[in-house]
Amino acid sequence: MVDIRGLAYFVAQIDDVDEWKRYAEDVLGMMTSPAPGGGLYVKMDERPFRILVVPGAERRYVASGWELAGEGAFKAALATLEAKGVGYELADPVAVAQRGMQAIAVVVDPSGNRHELCWGHLSDCQPFVSPQGVPRFLTGDMGLGHTVMPAPNFDATAAFFRDVLGFGLSDIFNFRPDPAAPPIRIHFLHCNNARHHSLAIAEYPVPSGCVHVMVEVDSMTEVGRAHDRRIAHKVPLSATLGQHLNDRMISFYMKTPSGFDLEYGYGGLQCDWERHNAFEFTRVSIWGHDFGVGQQEQAA
Repeated sequence: MVDIRGLAYFVAQIDDVDEWKRYAEDVLGMMTSPAPGGGLYVKMDERPFRILVVPGAERRYVASGWELAGEGAFKAALATLEAKGVGYELADPVAVAQRGMQAIAVVVDPSGNRHELCWGHLSDCQPFVSPQGVPRFLTGDMGLGHTVMPAPNFDATAAFFRDVLGFGLSDIFNFRPDPAAPPIRIHFLHCNNARHHSLAIAEYPVPSGCVHVMVEVDSMTEVGRAHDRRIAHKVPLSATLGQHLNDRMISFYMKTPSGFDLEYGYGGLQCDWERHNAFEFTRVSIWGHDFGVGQQEQAA
């Protein structure tokens, strides 16, 4: 199987790149710089970027970049894809240079989500200095955070991540909006790092191409300050402050300019996978996380 180390980056698309620039700097507290092709790099740690925003007519999530340890791991991943009969394309030099990698293999999961397997990120040794005074985001060996993908073709997509890309199951939530109907499955998945989950898949379609992404800060104070900035800049709230049952993250959710949600959190679990027991949880959060507010704002 493929040995994925973490979520290296994600790619978002928008028709007004400056909107993402303002959101990243003024609300998220991240740095920005121009990217090749008229796009935007969003920097949140020592790497040149963790979010790539590209121009396009449709506002949506484009791709997840999954990091491998090196060239040997990359070649082994290609061999695994071939052995499993999974098609892939090697990204062209322009795309590889734009993403600051040595090589990228593009695969599409059974639900149509694009994944970029990559190795060898560029490093310019430039420090992260937040324009809003955010001391740090928790990244490093755990990647930038996590992403939650739509998976209407659920069984095949779950098998793809498990049997091909090598993700492990952290836990399960069976969403039951109607007790008489079959549950809507959501699986939380980990790769080769300590973060409770780097990926989750949800059994429903999402027009924006992503349910949400998560970024993590190192104090509750920074979550509160981000929430204040969200209010000041009139960014729509998607879910109120709360604490999740499964990964213990204290967070709130808000809309990104590309239409999907972003979870801004603190205190997520880091797991020893040799000792972890996967389980099913029956409520999303211990307290808070009212997702009804997002539906109310959309209706308004």
